[in-house]
Amino acid sequence: MDDLSPLSISRRGVLIGTVAATAIGAGPWAETKATSRRAQPTLMKVRLTVNGERRDLELDTRTTLLDALREHLRLTGTKKGCDHGQCGACTVIVDGRRINSCLTLAVMHEGAGITTIEGLGTPDRLHPMQAAFVKHDGYQCGYCTPGQICSAVAVLDEISTGIPSHVTPDLSMPPQPTNAEMRERMSGNICRCGAYSNIAEAMAEVAGAGA
Repeated sequence: MDDLSPLSISRRGVLIGTVAATAIGAGPWAETKATSRRAQPTLMKVRLTVNGERRDLELDTRTTLLDALREHLRLTGTKKGCDHGQCGACTVIVDGRRINSCLTLAVMHEGAGITTIEGLGTPDRLHPMQAAFVKHDGYQCGYCTPGQICSAVAVLDEISTGIPSHVTPDLSMPPQPTNAEMRERMSGNICRCGAYSNIAEAMAEVAGAGA
């Protein structure tokens, strides 16, 4: 049989040839397009009040609040965990409400007041929640602890201002800082070390519900 006969061409050879041709044709175009996008970011000025201090930044509009805090302001207490809003390690308090800073863009918070773990207390003067976490050993590796503490502070504020949750038994009455309430509200903050019971004890102490 003639070597050039169509029957002598294997299926594998056809697939390899097709893939190679596609890569050669698309490669330079894709590389040029990607390089062009990286070379010309859209910058925007944004003013934030972080831990009581005004900070003026000029950021790529795609910069998340998490990256603005960590990479531009060097506030590395806020952790990057899953980067998909599933673990809560990046939790900060924005205008009194806790958010996952990896899921929001910094430019969306022009003029906002932001509190990170660095703004809650200092080694010489801990925030009550920080002190309670130390007392009750509410951490092991400590990676999720900044997000846990920021969330815990916001949770107690939510309860004290009367915001109900899915487990609030009576919507006509103010919610109470029960174990069920605090666990439900903290469910978005994951601790791989499993220090949940200690965290609940720390929160209960701060809430005045007993250790």
